Amino acid sequence: MDYFRSAITLAFILTSLVNTVFTKATLDHGARVHNPEKLSSQEHFDGHNEHNAAYDHDAFLGENEARQFEHLTPEQSRGRLGKIVDKIDKNGDGFVSDMELKDQIHHNQNRYMYRDADRLWKGQNQNGDSKITWHEYNQTTYSGMSEEDLVKTYTGQDFVKRLRRDRARWKLADIDRTGDLNQEEYTAFLHPEGFDHMKDLVAEETLEDMDKDKDGLVSLEEFISADLLAREDPDGPEPEWLANERNYFMVARDQNGDGKLNLSEVREYIFPTDHDPAEAEMKHLLYEADEDKDGLLTKQEIVNKYDLFAGSQATDFGQAIKDHDEF
Repeated sequence: MDYFRSAITLAFILTSLVNTVFTKATLDHGARVHNPEKLSSQEHFDGHNEHNAAYDHDAFLGENEARQFEHLTPEQSRGRLGKIVDKIDKNGDGFVSDMELKDQIHHNQNRYMYRDADRLWKGQNQNGDSKITWHEYNQTTYSGMSEEDLVKTYTGQDFVKRLRRDRARWKLADIDRTGDLNQEEYTAFLHPEGFDHMKDLVAEETLEDMDKDKDGLVSLEEFISADLLAREDPDGPEPEWLANERNYFMVARDQNGDGKLNLSEVREYIFPTDHDPAEAEMKHLLYEADEDKDGLLTKQEIVNKYDLFAGSQATDFGQAIKDHDEF
């Protein structure tokens, strides 16, 4: 009887671990690292190389919200826009700074992260309060077992690495150092690629995954190994795109010319600093709306330029007249 009970217990543990690994796959770190979405599906410039107002509306409001503004009158648009400005002004000083404006654009750029985090939050925040504890996360993602027992029971390197990485991400995402995560911190935990304070950790994880010989660097062979495996004909001639990638690795990615990528070079590969669309859009909106050129936007300045930030039925009608005249 004891043997039978032990067999049932073992089967339960193994089943739980299989379910755990399957659940965890939906949160796998590789799958969680995405490139930021475009600010808008609209073209940035029209056929006359003029700034497309619809692009600005999407970048500032998000595409869904921007479409709603198109059905408002100018008066309704100004009123609704004023309420949004109050939310953007996080410190309540009556001004929207360049960083607050950029944060708003980044938020919309990363809206997929917040939708994903909101969906998972509802399933993992078991008591429905304003935070998720590590215990809640462990129970819903791994099992009710302690970390020590998990590592002892399931010794696979991938599992141990996931658990170690989750712990490191959790600690870094916990900005207020309470040990628990609020919803914004939880979003950073799930999608660290969208938060500046988490990006160094993403680079470290990426380097670790690519660094097969564990020398702390990524060689050319390690860098293109996934591409090599994906070739349709491994024994055939090297395709042009792969030759181009080899050349780009040596010319651009390997910035210090030592033949390998270090941590900073891997970070630049993941998060290139040569152009930030959100930064460029922030500067454009600030330049156009900052009437007194003090580097800050008041609510009135934004509302005065409501057609730049949001639009309405009137601006759509005006654009139709402009298009008709050009025709």
